[in-house]
This record gives sequence, C-alpha cells and structure tokens, in this order.
Amino acid sequence: MMQNLFIYGAALSLLIGSGFVLVGAIGLMKFNDPMTRLHAPTKVGTVGIGMLLLASILTALDSGDPSIHELLIMAFLFATAPVSANFIAKVSIHRRDCETPPSPPRDDTWSTLNAPEPELEGQAK
Repeated sequence: MMQNLFIYGAALSLLIGSGFVLVGAIGLMKFNDPMTRLHAPTKVGTVGIGMLLLASILTALDSGDPSIHELLIMAFLFATAPVSANFIAKVSIHRRDCETPPSPPRDDTWSTLNAPEPELEGQAK
C-alpha cells in the first residue's frame, strides 16, 4: 500500500511539475522585454523543477534506493534562481532596456543609512 502511495505521489508531482515547466517555457517565449521575461523561468520554472525532483525522490524511495542528490539539486536551484533573476534585472535596468523604477520619496528617514543622527546634549558643534 505504501509503495502505491509513492507511485501515485510521483505521478501527481510529474503532472504538476510538467505543467509548471510548460507555463514557464511559454512565458519565456511569449513575453517581450527582459523584466517580464525573467519571471517565467525563475518563479514558475523553479516550482516546476522542484516538483519534478520531488517525483524523482518519491520514485527512489519506492525502489528502495533513496539518495540525497535531488535534495542537493533543489537547494542549489532555490538558492541560485533569485540571485540570477536579480542579476538579469540589474543588467536590464543599467542597459535601460526597461522603464526606470520610480525614485524613492524625498525623505531622509526611509533608509537606515540616511537616518539622522541624534544630537547629544553638551556636544560642541
């Protein structure tokens, strides 16, 4: 009974993961500019690949030969996808391929680096 549960879970993970990867591939081809294009492979593709790796884990557990390779691949994927998306976005902004993000409000307290220093009593200026 437990083996059937692993197989059905793997089949469901394969279907869901394939759907997410398909949507990510279509989004990568359909969107025009790099800023909208980067969402497809980094968001949807990461979830899709994660589900496919989960199916691989369940299949390995069913065969009695579990391994941590899939978990290492998942950890690497989830750690590097946001970093690569950030790099793509920064390059797109610096090349001026997209609209410039709005300027922050003219307020010196919105960032901790620009916070005014408190004045101490008795301190000479």
